[in-house]
Amino acid sequence: MTDKIANLPPVSEMMRESGLEPKKQFGQNFLFDLNLTGRIARSIPDIEKTTVLEVGPGPGGLTRAILMAGAKQVIAVEKDKTTSPILTKIIDASDGRLNVIFGDALKVDLSDLDKSGYSVCSNLPYNVGTELLIGWLHKIANGANIKSLTLMFQKEVAQRIVANVKDDQYGRLSVLCNLIADTKILFDVPNTAFVPRPKVQSAVVQIIPNKNKISKIQDINVLEKLTARLFGQRRKMIRGIIKTDWNKYGLSGTERAEEITPELFIKIASNIDKNLL
Repeated sequence: MTDKIANLPPVSEMMRESGLEPKKQFGQNFLFDLNLTGRIARSIPDIEKTTVLEVGPGPGGLTRAILMAGAKQVIAVEKDKTTSPILTKIIDASDGRLNVIFGDALKVDLSDLDKSGYSVCSNLPYNVGTELLIGWLHKIANGANIKSLTLMFQKEVAQRIVANVKDDQYGRLSVLCNLIADTKILFDVPNTAFVPRPKVQSAVVQIIPNKNKISKIQDINVLEKLTARLFGQRRKMIRGIIKTDWNKYGLSGTERAEEITPELFIKIASNIDKNLL
């Protein structure tokens, strides 16, 4: 089944033939290293039983690796229609396992997938990566059947996702991810692996939803608003940001957001007057 994919020309050759070049407006940085794409794809839990959502496949380097690793089905969402000639060839070689949707991943309706279950694996476009992650966290908290997220981010963003309270990188993403899932950085990816070469280093993060954690969240929207408010002025004391009785949470109000644990954020979000946010 994977022989047809393996026998496709190299990604770089297919790009030359189609005249495709990375586009800055789409935040495109293509990954050609077969060892890296294969390593990312093989990190997806239970891949052979899983439908995989990929955002921003570009010329399909990671897409091919996911198919080669044995994914049951791949749904790829791509904004850049000029990639169509290359992706069409991969579709033809996929034996019906690849479906490409041309559109904005922030707007595409994936409600059917949310019910049936899927994993996400993507080399995310730098300009929308965080926004996409927040969207997936909302979906998970609201019951979407997302089994895992294996995502490439700028290393700085990856570090924020896995950070603990009082770490320099601890922030809104740290809290939201920690309260919904178990997270870890799988490995770093040097900027030399990309075309064009970005200025920053990258890392692959894995996020596995945790039902026990999710059950403690009453309203993800309130939690996000609370973290956005407090971390939006992270150097300011919390009593100067939100006027409330902080004593009932065991706080004096002189603390800063970076000192508040994810568990305490849950307690505050569950009891605070929503009008204050």
